[in-house]
Amino acid sequence: MRWTPHATVACIIEQDGRFLLVEEMASGQRVLNQPAGHLEQGESFIDAARRETLEETGWLVEPEALLGLYTYYAPSNGVTYHRFCYIARALEQVDGAKLDDGIIGPIWLTREEIEDRRPELRSELVTRCIDDYLRGVRYPLDFIQETA
Repeated sequence: MRWTPHATVACIIEQDGRFLLVEEMASGQRVLNQPAGHLEQGESFIDAARRETLEETGWLVEPEALLGLYTYYAPSNGVTYHRFCYIARALEQVDGAKLDDGIIGPIWLTREEIEDRRPELRSELVTRCIDDYLRGVRYPLDFIQETA
């Protein structure tokens, strides 16, 4: 059997000192995560980041920089995830947007509020990515070269 990592995207969206997160159900538990999900066949990473954020939060966003590529092994399911995390600007909330199954809804929290809810975080990547963002880590969008 060949080992295959899962390619995912996520977005860090900060506005007025608060970060856009998603409350969702995972393995029967209510958890907090960045808007995130799997890359679909034929989709660019940036398009996937826009799509996943809309599907999970109802917000249109525009990626402005790459925060980084994070590798995470999930002990709960034995899967290794390669997360391409973007920094995005919130454009507008779409009225009546239909959210993905399992999504409770979007929530804006400060870094301190996120820390207070640490037991609810889907993974350690939630705070790791936010902390990298707060430290000023940024890469240009063209750091990842994609072909059509």
